[in-house]
Amino acid sequence: MSSSAIIVGAGIVGLATARALSIRGYKVTVIERSSKAVGASVRNFGMVWPVGQPDGVLYERAMKSRSVWKSVADSIGFWYDECGSLHTAYYEDEWQVLQELYDAFKANGRPVQLLSKKDVLEKFNGVNENELIGGLYSATELIVDPRVAITSIADYLKEFLEVEFIWDAAVTEVQTGKVKAGNTIIQADLICICSGADFETLYPEMYKQQQLTKCKLQMLRFAPLEHDWRIGTAVCGGLSLIHYNSFKVAPSLPVLKERYSGEMSEYLQWGIHVMVSQNEKGELTVGDSHEYGLTFDPFDQSFINELIIQYLRQFMICNDWKLVQSWNGIYPKSTVGQTEIFVQAEQGVYVVNGLSGAGMTLSFGLAEELVEKM
Repeated sequence: MSSSAIIVGAGIVGLATARALSIRGYKVTVIERSSKAVGASVRNFGMVWPVGQPDGVLYERAMKSRSVWKSVADSIGFWYDECGSLHTAYYEDEWQVLQELYDAFKANGRPVQLLSKKDVLEKFNGVNENELIGGLYSATELIVDPRVAITSIADYLKEFLEVEFIWDAAVTEVQTGKVKAGNTIIQADLICICSGADFETLYPEMYKQQQLTKCKLQMLRFAPLEHDWRIGTAVCGGLSLIHYNSFKVAPSLPVLKERYSGEMSEYLQWGIHVMVSQNEKGELTVGDSHEYGLTFDPFDQSFINELIIQYLRQFMICNDWKLVQSWNGIYPKSTVGQTEIFVQAEQGVYVVNGLSGAGMTLSFGLAEELVEKM
């Protein structure tokens, strides 16, 4: 008789863990408090983003995740785009950092290209040519539409791996070998809690012991005037260079950050760096900001969105884009630089949490590693 597992939470971490256990022979049940995933897993760019991960374990984890994303998408038939990413330079210090990153990434075997202004404008659409110096292109990035993809992954798990889903059921109690949801008790050999909020409420004392905060981000979605118009890649402005840990290998990065601190202090105060991805429909997802704390104002700040759009105009021709949606998302984040929280709450009960906004990029690869430790 096969072993059984319960996953609490149907976001990307829960789905990835369900997959990893199922392909190892577990009979898996996913329990989700809502009728569908509505948290951070659907409130993001849809970027699978290896370029942002430092060499070693995290980059390999991201590339493993990328491979799984493609396999799942090909099996169930949801859209993805292996469009890569472009980091643009409009100032000499940004260009210097991109050249240093090119040398470092190339030396470690990453598929990157250093592009001149002419190259950028010939390869991609919508990039602002005014003051553009050049860009760094990475071929590893993959885009999905998270609102479609997360639902499709659940369909894939049901159809191909016979994972059972129980929706609209809040787990209120967990013990070794069983969980309670309302008046229903469900038994399993292994239990994984893969939702930030459920960790916080089911094991409050253990949650307090973790060095976690929360991050609120604001994002926007635009529609281009022409339905079939496409950028051809995901595009980032210079501020993204100080956001991702992989870019710290550039010796000139501290000098660039110092300039940003002096000239763009409001952007750094609100953790704003600006990127744009494009989904199958042609819609453009733009963001984002990063506010940290345990409790947030539930209302979006219009000035943050205005700062994002103002910076977007530096590197994209976007005056004709039509704003169709704005929203915010909240995710847990380590305060001490941990890339994930993985703890055993009690015998046979594990918590996976705190991927710090990199769930789309790392979850599938991380789940492969963690189930070997359970």
